[in-house]
Amino acid sequence: MTPPSFSDFRKSARYVFSKGFNWGFYKLDAKTKTKNNVEFKAGISSNRDSGKVSGSLETKYKWSEYGLTFTEKWNTDNVLNIEIKIEDQLAEGLELAFDTSFAPSTGKKSGKIKSAYSLDYVHLNCDVDFAGPTMHGTADLGYEGWLVGYQLSFDSSKSKLTRSNFGFGYTGDDFSFTFVNINL
Repeated sequence: MTPPSFSDFRKSARYVFSKGFNWGFYKLDAKTKTKNNVEFKAGISSNRDSGKVSGSLETKYKWSEYGLTFTEKWNTDNVLNIEIKIEDQLAEGLELAFDTSFAPSTGKKSGKIKSAYSLDYVHLNCDVDFAGPTMHGTADLGYEGWLVGYQLSFDSSKSKLTRSNFGFGYTGDDFSFTFVNINL
């Protein structure tokens, strides 16, 4: 079984403290799918303390025969996000994506190139953020329920390693634990 990515294998530990404890926060999500496999998601949320209400609309088009997915998302902060992803076309287990956002009201824009490669016991990620330019990478190994992961961020404009984390965990049928964020 392919191990989860570094950010995914620490989710269970994070959910213990965050899932279901949103006092004063209301959220409503809806999704549907057409006969042509076009997915629509809409969401609205409200924070009672700040009074802020926000919403989003997402559309996802999939062309399975080409391994291509096109996702666009518009939110009430007037930001448009677009992601174009291709999976398992250049190599089995390889996923490449271009992710961009644009705010018409401010003119702010950003872009990222994302890559992921999965084998039976290895999961690798590498993302390049054009705003920095910063490179983020993870390497995860998994064997018989044991997970080991390493995460790094490198700022090329400063030639400096800005993040270096190590984590490990175990997932079994009846028991799991995760210990992460040992900063190196």
